[in-house]
Amino acid sequence: IRELSYSGANVLHDEAIVPCKAKNIPINIRNTERPEDEGTMIGPNDKGRERGIVTGIAGRRNFSMIYIDKDMMNKERGFGARVMGILEEFGISYEHAPTGIDSMSVIMETAQLAPVEERLVEELKVRLEPNKIKIFHELALIATVGHGMTGQIGVAARLFTALANAEVNIRTIAQGSSEINIIVGVDHSDFDRAIEAIYSEFVVS
Repeated sequence: IRELSYSGANVLHDEAIVPCKAKNIPINIRNTERPEDEGTMIGPNDKGRERGIVTGIAGRRNFSMIYIDKDMMNKERGFGARVMGILEEFGISYEHAPTGIDSMSVIMETAQLAPVEERLVEELKVRLEPNKIKIFHELALIATVGHGMTGQIGVAARLFTALANAEVNIRTIAQGSSEINIIVGVDHSDFDRAIEAIYSEFVVS
């Protein structure tokens, strides 16, 4: 639920989950229009109910991605640390940082980047000496979350196939080692269609 709240599900604030998790306090979410319904129970275990693969899907718009390309980046010690240090100097926190052998991307909220974009790019060029820097705006992040995803073969394949069938272009992918979520970055224009495609694949089907 913390993953979903942070990713845009407007049910609970993500930081409100922390004390409940620390003390193993269960949370009962109910429909205000139908309070007599059982609702959804969130707790430290899943005893007494069947689990689906996916618990929920949530997303947020208004992210930007800085793409940095430099030959032999992987051999340059401290490269990633320098990138993050520069972002810190400009007061920017990051969401994700997908990497390749010769490239690194950093995703952050556009609102943080916009006031300092030109100065930040210039600083990155001077201190990192990259071959190329590009900035992509109007990026939306969508999180597909669920403990049922852990150890399940083919979850990512189903997700990516659903997006492909909906003609959604995936700009970036992130999955933590905990395997409880897969985050994809898509263009703003594809956001609603992507949410609907993932929901239809894992919830409706």
